[in-house]
Amino acid sequence: MQNPGEYYSRQYNARAAIPDHPYIFTRWVKESAHARRTNAALLDIAYGEASGERLDFFPANRGGAPLLVFIHGGWWRSLDKSDFSFVAGNYVRAGFNVALTNYTLAPAAPIAEIVRQQLRALAWLYRHAEQYDFDAQRIVVAGHSAGAHLAAMMMAARWPLLEPDLPADLVKGGILMSGIFDLEPVRHADFVNADLKLDAEDAGALSPAWMPQAHPAPFITAVGGLESDEFKRQNALIAERWKENHRSDVPLPGTNHLTICDAFAQSGHPLFEASIGLLSPPPADA
Repeated sequence: MQNPGEYYSRQYNARAAIPDHPYIFTRWVKESAHARRTNAALLDIAYGEASGERLDFFPANRGGAPLLVFIHGGWWRSLDKSDFSFVAGNYVRAGFNVALTNYTLAPAAPIAEIVRQQLRALAWLYRHAEQYDFDAQRIVVAGHSAGAHLAAMMMAARWPLLEPDLPADLVKGGILMSGIFDLEPVRHADFVNADLKLDAEDAGALSPAWMPQAHPAPFITAVGGLESDEFKRQNALIAERWKENHRSDVPLPGTNHLTICDAFAQSGHPLFEASIGLLSPPPADA
């Protein structure tokens, strides 16, 4: 019988499966630096007290536009919002505001605290919509990998229980890319759980696949055709568990766990266009 730790480590170690991942990360850093030079941006805005509780805001060139909130991945323990500035440009050019959130990385913070930080980030953005001139009634959350887990947790959040001034439908849509929605296998993946320190209780309490959506917000899913069976299973799982509001799964043949972010950022790509569809206000007679 195959050792579950070895199996899950192989299935979830996406970097090991992508030989050119150092090149991809380097390219992202360069493209992100260019995005910050060529777009208006408000950087490192504090949404909380911890040093990791910061966000970057890329404003649209029109007032009252919807807001796309992007949560980065990296197994909750690596990468930074600044590595993903490149995703903002084409959404801004299409007329949307973009916020990219950070969080305290594991092991300095457990996943439960990282979730709480993202709750604070979304609540902060909702309360500051007038100041930053975006439509508080059109907030869509997107996430990649561990960030997709956090985005799904935002879709499962019961906002009025967090603070009474927050609406149940604070999140109007979701874009879940190559996410982890059932954390039970992750605690068997030694390469990452050495930092996360998940136990069975944590895995159950922090798995959005085993929670209902708190509000019927539409969402799309996507996973790369070159990704592992487990990432594909996770993607199908959330689509099935929340099927009443699942709008579409965007097929991505030839895409891996990292280049899915390039697809998300690329104007005209089916994933970009599906994301724009979630951000666009519904017709007046809808």
